[in-house]
Amino acid sequence: MARARAVLRSVLPFLVGLPILLGVQALSPPDYTLILVNVGVNVILAVSLNVVNGFTGQFSLGHAGFMAVGAYTAAKITLAFSGVQVAFLPEAVSDQLVFALALAASMATAAAAGFLVGMPSLRLRGDYLAIVTLGFGEIIRSLIENMKFLGQATGLSGLPPYTNIAWVGVSAIATVVMARRLAVSTQGRALFAIREDEVAAEAMGVDTTGYKVRAFVISSAYAGLAGGLIAHAILLTTPRMFTFVRSIEVVVMVVLGGLGSITGSVVAAVVLTVALEGLREFQQYRMVAYAAGLIVLMLLRPQGIFGTRELWDLAPFRRLPRPRPFGGRASTGPEGASPTAVRDDSTHGGRP
Repeated sequence: MARARAVLRSVLPFLVGLPILLGVQALSPPDYTLILVNVGVNVILAVSLNVVNGFTGQFSLGHAGFMAVGAYTAAKITLAFSGVQVAFLPEAVSDQLVFALALAASMATAAAAGFLVGMPSLRLRGDYLAIVTLGFGEIIRSLIENMKFLGQATGLSGLPPYTNIAWVGVSAIATVVMARRLAVSTQGRALFAIREDEVAAEAMGVDTTGYKVRAFVISSAYAGLAGGLIAHAILLTTPRMFTFVRSIEVVVMVVLGGLGSITGSVVAAVVLTVALEGLREFQQYRMVAYAAGLIVLMLLRPQGIFGTRELWDLAPFRRLPRPRPFGGRASTGPEGASPTAVRDDSTHGGRP
């Protein structure tokens, strides 16, 4: 029964969100479609980076590099299968199937890249991950600029227009559901323990390196998904799209929303993306106003918009599941008390 409820909680956002997304896609003017796509892509990027920077307490600066890996992987696949129709399927369905496979491949290649980067660097502590991921992003961009089959500096163009609001919306919902399920799982609590005190977590038997690598691989995979989506929205992909500045933009969204807060990442991604589009008319002062707004927000809320809280934490009637101890059984005693403490109180009548 508990498993059925968990499955329902995971599927419900898609059942509710998909009809809404299809309606928005049908009613939104073409001028606003790309803005909504950018909002969704930034939500995916911010929430996925929050898994590493927020949940685990590490610091990654290479999200744009994994985004590039996913974008070029998906682009090469869709260009290779452009015009190819799967037997017994209508052309529209065949195209969507090819795109789905391309996105899956983009996640797989980005995850593999994340594993290769994370395995050696996450064995160390401190700021080594930031240095390694920063170097990885620049190396990927330099490699692409010198590879002929990837279009070098001009990139790949003429991509099929597969990305739409429905694709991006479903992907964003999937990313949020993934992060939420991870946060309340045993693995999520291990990540939070590593964030609070890695030495203490390791002393308690937590495989700190293994958990950090898994979180990094998951984060990289969803960055690759975002890259595949944005490439087929603007119909091209170039190395200039995946610079260090792009990684910093995503980091700003995570920090502004609140490290560790899924809701904060979503809200910050939406607000910052819409703010940049709204300031487009004031091109001369656009970035100045954008930077000034960020400075004011961080001065007023240094912990971020939501801090470490979530939207569902604000509902008084919502009772979240309690963390399970690593031994296995969930606590049945008062909040904050361990089963052992409750057992001792009952044995001794509550006396010392």
